[in-house]
Amino acid sequence: MNVFAQQDLSGNLASGASNVISAELSKGNEMVDVAKEWLASNGMAFAVNVMVAVIMLVIGSAIISFITKSAERVLVANRHINSLMEKFLANVVNKSCWVLLLMIVAQRMGIDIGPLIAGLGVTGFIIGFAFQESLGNLAAGMMIGINEPFKVGDYVQAGGVEGGVQDLNMMATTLSTADNKKVVVPNKLVWGSAITNYTSMDKRRVDLSVGISYGSDISKAKQVIMAAVKSVDGILADMEPTVEVVGMGDSSVDLVVRPWATPANYWKVVFACNQAVKEALDAAGIEIPFPQIDVHQK
Repeated sequence: MNVFAQQDLSGNLASGASNVISAELSKGNEMVDVAKEWLASNGMAFAVNVMVAVIMLVIGSAIISFITKSAERVLVANRHINSLMEKFLANVVNKSCWVLLLMIVAQRMGIDIGPLIAGLGVTGFIIGFAFQESLGNLAAGMMIGINEPFKVGDYVQAGGVEGGVQDLNMMATTLSTADNKKVVVPNKLVWGSAITNYTSMDKRRVDLSVGISYGSDISKAKQVIMAAVKSVDGILADMEPTVEVVGMGDSSVDLVVRPWATPANYWKVVFACNQAVKEALDAAGIEIPFPQIDVHQK
């Protein structure tokens, strides 16, 4: 390429760049002129709308806070509504009030919310499909709140986990196991399986088993065991313990021992009864046999 061709190409490039820059500057000037014209005709009204919207948000926030607290007081006063439903309903009232307030503010700002409301149906379907697991947990949480199979502080077996209920919300139940592990169980699993509440009743039966030798006096053994169990601190005096023969084992006569205790004293009574029965049988000379096999050789 010769020198003149290079000069022509450079000139064309420079001219093209200059034209582009001039066009962009012209567009920018037009946009500035439009903005100035809009501000001149609508600026005052827009500023007033913004100030009114801010005032509406401040006043509306105070009103929503008052409504939410009032709803919480009403729900707490209603003894038929548990703490889980109280939190959920109060949250629904709060969020509904905020949605209504934001819609009013948007209309005051001149925003057409009609298309937004129309689009909520499609959006709701998409969100529902994407969060179906979460919605399942929410529905299960509502069922737990309505039926109240347990509350915070109860010791339960739910969703395949056994432990004390530490926290309860609409999505999950938090349990603390006997070995001090924190387990968060989705409400869908909790409501979808059998729930055992160990502390909802005022008394609980203790189930123990004791084996005595076939040569022992069964009546005497029953008397010794009954006396030992009744001496344990924590058993319920108004509930007579049960001491009966439950079966014939390979090496022993098996007795079932069933005293009663409060849920709070359950394990204390279990441990104390086992020790008391063993010591009482030893003192009475009643044998607790080991498994044994008799072999006869010809």
